Amino acid sequence: MPGPIFLLFPPSMPHDATSQSRAVVLLSGGLDSTVTAAVAKQEGYELFLLTIAYRQRHAIEVEQAKQVAAAFGVQNHLVVEVDLRALGGSALTEDLAVPKDRREQERAQGIPITYVPARNLIFLSLAAAHAEVVGASVIYFGANVLDYSGYPDCRPEFIRAFEQTVAVGTKSGVEGARLKVRAPLLTLSKAEIIQLGITLQAPLHLTHSCYDPIESLACGCCDSCLIRRQGFAQAGVEDPVAYAVR
Repeated sequence: MPGPIFLLFPPSMPHDATSQSRAVVLLSGGLDSTVTAAVAKQEGYELFLLTIAYRQRHAIEVEQAKQVAAAFGVQNHLVVEVDLRALGGSALTEDLAVPKDRREQERAQGIPITYVPARNLIFLSLAAAHAEVVGASVIYFGANVLDYSGYPDCRPEFIRAFEQTVAVGTKSGVEGARLKVRAPLLTLSKAEIIQLGITLQAPLHLTHSCYDPIESLACGCCDSCLIRRQGFAQAGVEDPVAYAVR
């Protein structure tokens, strides 16, 4: 029998602080979410970082998220365990082969097996609940429509629809406190995201993007590794992470 779907480890934090400057940031430990957190910090928000440990194949990213949070000096870092392996349906939550060495044209065809059913819907729902509890007015989310590898829950229409759902389906929403979802990287290329991260001094060296790591090493040839490596090459910057295959 699988364990419980949701296990929450609540952070200690005051409930009487002002809310206008608070933002919940979904932090996976990957490149995009780390740069997104840097954007939210640069825009002056008090960060409430939220990491979802969903029993993913690449669970190392959760540990990297903790290091990223420490590098940002953020104490409000909540880790929520969600057993999406109990549902399956993805190479990231089942013992299915992760696609390797796919060319860009192949990656653009259809929704890949690394899509986790409703993952971002679940993640944003948890982020909305966390925002309601801590009094945050915005969620920052590292979605990207250019390099999204066919994921339907990284598109702008999904984000707009989610905002509307929260407006009608939460206490704060019906009382007039509209929660915004910001995806500042939505239309940036991976190279532009990397350049932005460098400008904002985001700890890119701590990030993990690989879907199928070999112990602590990124595999170097899954879709996520290929997109990341191409981005660093186009940005003219050396990727600071180690790969099993160069």
